[in-house]
Amino acid sequence: MAGQDIVVVGASAGGVEALMTLVSGLPRNLPAALFVVLHVSPEGRSRLPEILSRAGVLPAVHPSDGEPIEYGKIYVGPPDYHLLLERGCIKLIRGPRENRNRPAIDPLFRSAAHAYGRRAAGVILTGGLDDGTSGLFTIKQKHGLAIVQDPQEALYPSMPRSALTHVDVDYILPLNEIASLVTRLANEHRNGEDLRATDPSQDECQAEDKVTNMEKNDLQQEELKGDPSVFSCPECGGVLWEMRNGTLQRFRCRVGHAFSAESMLVEQSEELDKALWMALKTMEEKAELLQRMRDNAHQHGRSWLEQSLETRFVEAQRHAQTLRQLLVEGGLKVSEPGFDQKLQVPPSIK
Repeated sequence: MAGQDIVVVGASAGGVEALMTLVSGLPRNLPAALFVVLHVSPEGRSRLPEILSRAGVLPAVHPSDGEPIEYGKIYVGPPDYHLLLERGCIKLIRGPRENRNRPAIDPLFRSAAHAYGRRAAGVILTGGLDDGTSGLFTIKQKHGLAIVQDPQEALYPSMPRSALTHVDVDYILPLNEIASLVTRLANEHRNGEDLRATDPSQDECQAEDKVTNMEKNDLQQEELKGDPSVFSCPECGGVLWEMRNGTLQRFRCRVGHAFSAESMLVEQSEELDKALWMALKTMEEKAELLQRMRDNAHQHGRSWLEQSLETRFVEAQRHAQTLRQLLVEGGLKVSEPGFDQKLQVPPSIK
């Protein structure tokens, strides 16, 4: 029985260089398959497979839907598709975006956990925010292994720090040591049956997978095992249910859009930023219109109307200036509470 022969890897900002380092250390005869999600733009073509193929000896490809899984290959999630695993094959799905991305890391990790149980190993590399944390939590629930790049050396440490905060991680390693660990785990063999976990959250996670796979039109509250929140989905405007993976807060709407609390905060800040710029444009146009109305009243000798319009014009100008100062000088910065301070790593972690 194979050990961890299904290795799923997630990266975001700074991920190309990190992935190149990882694959450069993998041997040609690796008895495992690697599956990689890097946050990329949905527009255009990704050249990541060519880059990773040149970086190491294993071939990297964008798989096709239904392609059989082979050892010694690297499968890279293509732009605008979720990369998912089933027993023996790969699925590409244009399901709802998760954590503002498609492909997203969480769906890949969840599907690996459900399809392969303890044979799956999840690897979180450099990146912003916290995509992958929920999926890594699910891998651990199904008795797989969790591996995280040491955040002290990660170019963007937020994703590794989030995983360490919310998941019982097995290995925290410098980037240049992860390949040798993956190789060792792939060569290990376990005795006994490859059991799948039967924890209480199994149905909830599988219901989420069905929506990602577009097998269901929407999710019902009893399937999500969450509570309706006061928040609306930034993608579609529907009600968001609040769920938890251990200590990690998550939100998902009926049609399947999913957000961590951190990605929700970013989405809300971006929406607020757009709304304030629209308010600034409208306020400046209002001031311009009031100025023209005031000038027209002056030309026709209507002093009482001119004075009233002047007061309103000055007020509109003041409001516009306040908005401009907020947007241009202060900006809307999203902090990452809990991930700015140095993380204390428990000594028991390998």
